[in-house]
Amino acid sequence: MTAPHPFTGLAGLRGLRTAPALEDEQRRQLRQELLPLLAACGWCTVGIMAPSSAAALDALRAYESALGWPALGPAEEAEGAGSTADDAVGPVFLKGNQRNGLFRLRREDGLGEGVLITGHEATDPAAEDTWGPLPLDLFA
Repeated sequence: MTAPHPFTGLAGLRGLRTAPALEDEQRRQLRQELLPLLAACGWCTVGIMAPSSAAALDALRAYESALGWPALGPAEEAEGAGSTADDAVGPVFLKGNQRNGLFRLRREDGLGEGVLITGHEATDPAAEDTWGPLPLDLFA
């Protein structure tokens, strides 16, 4: 098991390639810092770097559930292509967009692991930012 990351809050995650291993208290503090920032945003995009499509979808659903976000659907199904996110084998990148309600998932090697969330707010650009990489299981 990887040693816990020296916790410095959300700011300490900037520039990391992969989300750090965090202890329960560090994860609680990270959630406590993140929630008000997300609440100030009208909508979000999410990028999930994961070892498999199943891990990416599990993380997406856990974040949606914990944050009260509507469930995103796969863009491929919405476009009628017949391909599903379950087709990807190996490391993946999932990009989700609350504004259009869809996510896209693609196979991609060489990524770290974690979740990047970008908050968007047209009426208050100062509220907009990107946070992460957050642990895949931050809300598990």
